Amino acid sequence: MSAPVAAHSAIGEFLENLKQAPRRVLDTAFRGGAPVTDRTRSSFVFGNVFLHLHSVRTHRWSLKWTTTMGLGLASAAAFLLTLITGVLLMFYYKPYPDVAYDSIKDIHFVVPTGRFMRNIHRWAANVMVITVILHMARAFYTGAYRRPREFNWLIGMGLLVTTLGLSFSGYLLPWDQLAYWAITIGTNIAQSPREITDALGITEYFDPGGLQRLILLGSDTVGAEALIRFYLWHVMILPLVLAALAAVHFWRIRKDGGLVRPSDADKRLGAPTADTQPVFTNAPAKTYQLAAIVKGRTAAVGKGPENTVPSMPHLFYAELGVLMLTSLICLALALVSDAPLKELANPNVPENPAKAPWYFLGLQELVAFSAFMGGIGIPTIVLIGLGLIPYLDRESKGTGDWFGGPGGWPLVKQAVGVGLGASILIEAFVINFGWLREWSPSIPQLVVTAVNPGTLLTLAYGVYSVHLVRRYQSARAGALGLFTCFLCGFTVLTVIGTYFRGPNWVFYWSPADWPKH
Repeated sequence: MSAPVAAHSAIGEFLENLKQAPRRVLDTAFRGGAPVTDRTRSSFVFGNVFLHLHSVRTHRWSLKWTTTMGLGLASAAAFLLTLITGVLLMFYYKPYPDVAYDSIKDIHFVVPTGRFMRNIHRWAANVMVITVILHMARAFYTGAYRRPREFNWLIGMGLLVTTLGLSFSGYLLPWDQLAYWAITIGTNIAQSPREITDALGITEYFDPGGLQRLILLGSDTVGAEALIRFYLWHVMILPLVLAALAAVHFWRIRKDGGLVRPSDADKRLGAPTADTQPVFTNAPAKTYQLAAIVKGRTAAVGKGPENTVPSMPHLFYAELGVLMLTSLICLALALVSDAPLKELANPNVPENPAKAPWYFLGLQELVAFSAFMGGIGIPTIVLIGLGLIPYLDRESKGTGDWFGGPGGWPLVKQAVGVGLGASILIEAFVINFGWLREWSPSIPQLVVTAVNPGTLLTLAYGVYSVHLVRRYQSARAGALGLFTCFLCGFTVLTVIGTYFRGPNWVFYWSPADWPKH
C-alpha cells in the first residue's frame, strides 16, 4: 500500500510545484523581494543588470530638476527609441542602390505603421543630437568636468562625436536626392586636406584627404560600396561604440561620487519633504567596531548617507518620467511631421542648394570659404580645446552651480553678446562684400585657407577668452567665455545655413526670393 500512497504524494507535490511556478519565477528573477526596506531597495538596484550602474542611494540634490533637467536621461531614452525603431525598419530595408529607395517607399507607403516608425526614428535621432549637445553644455556650465570627473568629460565628448556619426551615417540610407548630395558634401569635406596638399603640390605623394574619402566611400564615387559601408556603420559599429561609451560614462558617474553638486548642497536643500523616504527605514540592531581603517581616496570618502534617498523608488521613477516625456515628444513630432523622402538619387542632377544635415550646416557655412579650415581645421581646434578644459581649469570655486566661477552669469551674458555679435558682424560683411577670392581671383589658396571668416571668428573668440583670463585671473572665466561664444557662433551659422542659403549658396531672406526656373 505504501507505493500508491508515495505516488499520490509525488503527484500532489508536482501539482503544487506547478501551481507555485509563476511565483517562483518572479522570486528567482527578483531575489531581493519587494523593494520596501533599505535592504530590498538596495538589492533591487545592486542586483539588476540594467540598474546596477546606479548607486543604491542618490543624493537629493541630484534629483532636483534644475540640476540636470534630465538631459542625459533624455539622450539615453532617445537612443533607445532610435534603436527599437531602427531594428523594426531593418526588417524591410535593403541596403543596395537598386532597391534601397524602393524599400524606403514601401516602408513609407505600404508597410503598416511603417511611416510612423520611420518618423519616430528620424525625430528620436534629432532629439538625441539636441539633448546630447545640451547635456554637454549643462555639464560645462555646472563645472561637472572638474576633478575627479575629467576623464568622464572626454568620454562625453566621444559620445557626442559618435552620436553625430550615427545620425550622419543614417542620412544616406534612403538613397534619395537629399541623402545622396548631403553625403557627397560630407565626403568632399573629408577630402578637403587636398586644399592644402594641392597648393603645396604634394598630393601625388601625400594625399590624406583622398585616403579619408576612400575609406568612407570604398570607391571614388558615392555608390553601392558607400551605401553598404554607411549601413554597416549605422546599424552595427557605431551603436556598439555608443553603447560601450555610455556604459563607461554611467559607471564613471557612480565611481566619481555621483552627479556634481555644490559643497554646501546639504545646507541649501533643507529638510526633506513628507513624501521622501527617510535615510534609514530600519534602525540597525547591532553595532560593530573596526580597527586599523585606512582612509581611501575615492570621491565617496568622508561622505555619509545624510540627505540621500534610496535610488528605488526616487531615481527610478524620475528616470521613467524622463523616458515617458521623451517618448511623448518624439511620438507627437512623428504624428505631425513626416521624415523627408525626395526623388531617387541621381548623380547627374545635383541638388541646388545641396545641404548637409542641420547639425553640420554651421560647418557647411564655413566650408563655403575654406573646405579644409571649415570642415576639419576649426572643428579639430574646437575638439582639442574642449578636451583640454578639465586639465587647464583646476579651480574649485562654483563647482556644481550653474555658471559658477569668477564672472558667473554676468560674464556668460556678456559672452552671449560677443558670440552673437561677432558671428553676425562677420557674416553680414561677407554676405554684402564677399571675401578674398571675390576680391582677387588670383590670390594663393594657402592665403585663403589661413585667412577666412571662420579663422577670423575663431581668433576673435580666442582673443576674448584671453582677455577674460587676464581680467578675472581665472582659467574658468576664459573657458566660460570661449565655450559660450562658440555655442552662439554655432547657432548663428546653423540658422543662416538652414534658412537663408539658397541656390549656389547665395544668401536670400526667404525661399520666395529664390530664382524661378
